[in-house]
Amino acid sequence: MPHTYFIADLHLSEEQPEMTECLMRFLTSDALQADALYILGDLFEYWLGDDNVTPLSTQVANAFTTLAAQGVPIYFIHGNRDFLIRQRYAKASAMTLLPEHVVVDLYGTPTLIMHGDELCTRDVVYQKFRKKARGWWWPRLMLCLPLSTRLKIAENGRKKSKQNQQKLSNDIMDVTPEEVVEALRKHQVSRLIHGHTHRPALHDLTVDGHPAQRIVLGDWYEQGSILKVSAEGVELSNMQF
Repeated sequence: MPHTYFIADLHLSEEQPEMTECLMRFLTSDALQADALYILGDLFEYWLGDDNVTPLSTQVANAFTTLAAQGVPIYFIHGNRDFLIRQRYAKASAMTLLPEHVVVDLYGTPTLIMHGDELCTRDVVYQKFRKKARGWWWPRLMLCLPLSTRLKIAENGRKKSKQNQQKLSNDIMDVTPEEVVEALRKHQVSRLIHGHTHRPALHDLTVDGHPAQRIVLGDWYEQGSILKVSAEGVELSNMQF
């Protein structure tokens, strides 16, 4: 049966090789049978720039290139941790970079896909950072800095993010329901797939009197969270480490 896979929030790092091993198993098994693979952001724990070539980034790039060579196209939408990925790494990984919001036809159902962080509007502190980070000047400035400086900035950002999350309620860190409805309405679709919140689930809702669905991808901190979409429906599953 034709199907497409979606993954997000892998947060790959040298410190947790079990995540990478799980991804490698997926790419050399189930993923080979897919029509396409979409990565909806936060592939890496952080990305300092395409000039920061590491054994991990090379391993992932080679694995993606091998999969693409088998006829499985790979698409990538930036997350809040890896928004500095550019064409150099995309080309090395055989990935196609997509805009922040894309509507794809999944077996007859137009579906909006995104990372999902822009939906969490109640986290005011983060949204201020996001506006700056996704602007034109801040990424250019960061990429002009030495790698050692970028690493310090990334590590400090991770610490501040964890501290900020400890102070926030679950509702603030989750999506704003009104933003979900507005996104579906704006793009004139009835289905949305996103990551970011690390709360895998299938949510049924109503938009302007019509049934709709929001599908949330899980993270890879404890297992590999994978969404399989086909003409028959959707299936969220986990790959064990």
